[in-house]
Amino acid sequence: MDFRISPDDRVGAQPKKPSKPRATTPAKSGRVEPVMGQTSGIFGNSERVAGGAAKNAKGGGKPPRRGKATTARGKKPRKSRSGGFLMGVLWWGFVACLWVGIGIIGIIVYYGAQLPSSNTWAIPQRPPNIRILAADGSLISNRGKTGGEAVTYRELPYYVPAAIIASEDRRFMSHFGVDPIGMASVVVEMIKARGVTRGASTITQQVAKNLFLTPDQTLGRKVQEAILSIWLEQNYTKEQILELYMNRVYFGAGATGIEAAAQTYFGVSARNLSLGQAAMLAGILPAPSAYNPKTSPEKAIQRQRLSLNAMAEEGYITKEEAAAAQIDPSQSVRTRVAGSESYVADWVESLMTAYIGDITSDVVVHTTIDYKMQKDAEFIVKEQVAAEGKGRHFSQGALVSMDVDGKVRAMVGGVDYQASQYNRAVTAKRQPGSTFKPFVYLAAMEKGYTPETLAEDAQFTYEGWSPRDASGKYAGTVTLRQALAYSINTIAARLAIDVTPAKVVEVATRMGISSPLEAVPSIALGTQEVSLLELTGAYAPFANGGIGVIPNVITSIESTEGKQLYEASDAGPGRVIAPNVLAEMDDMLKTAVEVGTGKRASVGDWEFGGKTGTTQEAKDALFIGFTSAMVTGVWLGNDDATKTTLSGGSVPATIWSEFMTKAHAGKQARPLPHGTYEGQLASQQMVDPNTGQVMTDPNTGQPMVQYVDAATGQPVQTMVDPTTGQVVQIDPNTGQPVAGGAQPIQSGPMLAPAGQTPAGGDANGGWIVDANGQQIDPSTGLPLGQPVQDQAIDPATGQALQPQTNDVGAAPIDPDTGLPMTLVVDPVTGQQVWVPSAPAQQQFQQPQQIQQPQQIQMQPPGAINQPVPVEKPRTLMDMLFGG
Repeated sequence: MDFRISPDDRVGAQPKKPSKPRATTPAKSGRVEPVMGQTSGIFGNSERVAGGAAKNAKGGGKPPRRGKATTARGKKPRKSRSGGFLMGVLWWGFVACLWVGIGIIGIIVYYGAQLPSSNTWAIPQRPPNIRILAADGSLISNRGKTGGEAVTYRELPYYVPAAIIASEDRRFMSHFGVDPIGMASVVVEMIKARGVTRGASTITQQVAKNLFLTPDQTLGRKVQEAILSIWLEQNYTKEQILELYMNRVYFGAGATGIEAAAQTYFGVSARNLSLGQAAMLAGILPAPSAYNPKTSPEKAIQRQRLSLNAMAEEGYITKEEAAAAQIDPSQSVRTRVAGSESYVADWVESLMTAYIGDITSDVVVHTTIDYKMQKDAEFIVKEQVAAEGKGRHFSQGALVSMDVDGKVRAMVGGVDYQASQYNRAVTAKRQPGSTFKPFVYLAAMEKGYTPETLAEDAQFTYEGWSPRDASGKYAGTVTLRQALAYSINTIAARLAIDVTPAKVVEVATRMGISSPLEAVPSIALGTQEVSLLELTGAYAPFANGGIGVIPNVITSIESTEGKQLYEASDAGPGRVIAPNVLAEMDDMLKTAVEVGTGKRASVGDWEFGGKTGTTQEAKDALFIGFTSAMVTGVWLGNDDATKTTLSGGSVPATIWSEFMTKAHAGKQARPLPHGTYEGQLASQQMVDPNTGQVMTDPNTGQPMVQYVDAATGQPVQTMVDPTTGQVVQIDPNTGQPVAGGAQPIQSGPMLAPAGQTPAGGDANGGWIVDANGQQIDPSTGLPLGQPVQDQAIDPATGQALQPQTNDVGAAPIDPDTGLPMTLVVDPVTGQQVWVPSAPAQQQFQQPQQIQQPQQIQMQPPGAINQPVPVEKPRTLMDMLFGG
């Protein structure tokens, strides 16, 4: 706009009297401009103000037109206003950016101040992994919070990290932790694809989030994520950051880390992934729950295709390689199915704290599992449940198999691990039924009963309890061998009452039952719950010669660097069954599978024994059997304990037979060890050769005892172990206990309680009787009612012994020494024999040598008048069903 200056306004002009202004009419081409607030305009030198003043002087003139200045040559062209507008936009844009930048800096400072000091930032330790191996070194499973061990970047095929970079962060190798260009490209890509294609965060940002932050989707968390990402990029190499990411990112299905994902989905190590598998795992990452091949195989295939195409676009692979690695949409994705070995892995994981305490780093666990036996057991159980389950109304099964020393070789905790992780072999406790009866009979054998002792199968009532046989029929008088073979309830109940339930509990616990047991008469019928694992382990002494075992699945634990953290010990309970009693038990358990309820079981040429078990309403059906090499237990039933139509001698015996036949394939058949005194010590009283009297310890006043090897009769030196209080064999050269040395057994006479009578009778009869119908007291081996006053009883036969005197005239004289001989029990035959006492010149403070007694064929004890077995005895089935 222009301003016109009159002569009066010039510098030095005289002021005039102001005249009344007159309105002027603007030119048609002009426009009125505001005057206030304007600055100086453009001056026109050729244009004078006089003309305007003259018009004003006439009184009717118009005010001068305020417009653009003109020159004498004509009007000046009007300037364009677009340049001013652009400058304004740029100006205000700059101002806006400045304020936005200040705001961003303020936000960064605000949320950054909430982080700990940067000098305290450190990569947190990865949760430890438990790598569980079979006996042959093959991988059973990984356990821990991650489900897989950490792998290094350089251990992986090149296309594994390439697939992740192409799928998750294509500019990973070039950005500084935060990638604005990449974020913009992702937005454009998603718009074009009309859906989510890949994440907007960089790999570094995801590492920062996973390591340091919560998953909350807030502005503060994103700001802190960016700050930490820049810190990671400054302190770690790209390779290290990518390694952190691959080992800690979640792949779904409980798998954290690339190794866990490879094992979970494909059953291979990440080191052995194929290109197609690597691409599929990379495609899972944007949404692990929705894209993993187990839950959504179709989406997993689509994601794989996207990952392969991205790899080809980035130049990691060729288009031909991408096409070859793709899975046809019509094909199914083959993923690894968690098998029964996962039950073993869960069991091992539960034991780790007890073995080595808290785990702070990756460990490797070596187990006793035979992988082939494990898969055989799994297949057989699944097959039989599928074939027989619907018709017999059962849906679950379990199996435990171990060597006779307690090393578990196979364990199936259920039919389908993916459907149910509940371990029915280790965790579940069910009634064992008649498989518990051998512990009742063992207590009876230890009290003096024999397999040929007769007992009455008849209904009776004891303190309101009336046990009955499953068939509802009663056989009358039968032998204990037959009673166990045909699983007669009434006789098992009478025995438990006679030996006392407390004794049955003691025997079962000694054999290996660890569950708490209540000492009640019904324990004889297996009414108290135990696990299949402990029940199977409790049968091991029947198979290994009478030595107790502790079922074990872990042989050693070591760190990934090879440092030994734990190693299994061979120590155990030691002998839990006397050899002579063991021979009787094995003989009866063999009869149970030859003609009894377990006769459907078989295992080739191997000698074996076993026992069936069926609980009330057939809710549980079991078979536990053994050879000299292995012990295996099988359980079938339903988790909700509903009734079935099973029996222990049906499908459980079939499963046992099929598995044991495969487990023993290629092995040389061996008989059961039966009873042996090898590795045991027998005690012998020391006799003074000068007087013929038993020597007494002057400190205690007790008879002095020497120990001999029960198998060879050779004297051994012993000492009392101060930690256990047991007598142990020592090496005479070193004075130290012999590793695995012999253990003492009860030998010589034992005193029977005075006047004891049987405790198992009732109004309906049912006393233990001999072949002549005479009731027998099993604690003394004498007819019922005959009093016994401190009568010496042979522990092997239960017969009364003749009192032994110590004077020279009462005992035979050794012709070599002229000394009285000593009466001992032959550990091989169980018969009493006279053996020489020590030579006169030997010091009696040392163990004395005795002559090996001649083995004598033991005959059935005549004092009890028990029946002698015949070639073809009349079977119990004949008695029950009139055969």
